[in-house]
Amino acid sequence: MGNSLVKFGRETVRDVKVVARGWRWGRRPQVPRSAEAYVVPKETSVFPTRWARTPAAIAVRDLLQKGPLNAVLNFEVKPEVSGLDSLRKLDGPALIVANHSSHLDTPLLLLSLPDAMRRRTAFAAAADYFFDTWWRAAGSAIVFNTFPIERRGGKLSATPGDLLADGWNVVVFPEGTRSPDGWLQRFRMGAAYLAVEHNVPVIPVGIKGSFAAMPRGRGWPVPGRPTVAVRYGDPLRPAEGESPRDFAPRIAQAVAALLDEESTNWYESRRRVAAGTSPTQTGPDTSARWRRVWESTRPVQAADSRRKAWK
Repeated sequence: MGNSLVKFGRETVRDVKVVARGWRWGRRPQVPRSAEAYVVPKETSVFPTRWARTPAAIAVRDLLQKGPLNAVLNFEVKPEVSGLDSLRKLDGPALIVANHSSHLDTPLLLLSLPDAMRRRTAFAAAADYFFDTWWRAAGSAIVFNTFPIERRGGKLSATPGDLLADGWNVVVFPEGTRSPDGWLQRFRMGAAYLAVEHNVPVIPVGIKGSFAAMPRGRGWPVPGRPTVAVRYGDPLRPAEGESPRDFAPRIAQAVAALLDEESTNWYESRRRVAAGTSPTQTGPDTSARWRRVWESTRPVQAADSRRKAWK
């Protein structure tokens, strides 16, 4: 009897694995690559997210963020937040622009914001990644208030502008995707275009240590509760007549200066900004990926160490 049960259990596990491998869990195509050129393209449907900004959804999201999400994040990493006084200089909705190297960046940004601002903040998320399956789309929308945006076709969703017009803050990662080695990548023009088109300020944010805590390819943070720093900068406003092409480099330079400040201190970083010698934060000039990853995963200095360096 015992042997029969063991055999039945093994066969059941094997059958479940076979079904799991062949089951279509989402909307990803199952057409072989060699036949993709002969398949008539389908019309893409946009996952609706307006429901995620209703009063009921906001209340549920507030409970999820301040409860389990906050507890898990603080258990796995040690966030250090600075520069929140810059947010007091806002008198309306803003674009929050940050570097992006980890899935930790979104909860880190959300949970570092003041509660009133956090409840009125939405995230632009890649449609081809976060909205490729209904369960991932619904989950990210309810927990993080995400909305889909195309990053491959060069199209800019109308949703960010609509949200800004309705008084929502919008978080944009101008690099378009997570950095593969933790260093700053080229900024795209979307954030600058939105700021100029809708005449809203940009809050630059530098996030340091999130790649070391949870690099691309990992599904969970590394053990040891590493320190991750989130630093906010003063609002940037496009000058009268300034084009998105001219404004975009200013945004990238502001984020790079915040990362430099996090690595050293405010005084030294400001001197470099004034002299035009701020590091680009694009990493060492080498093609060896291991060297770039090694440099970007240096532990973030604790706040006490930075204060001692400042003194």
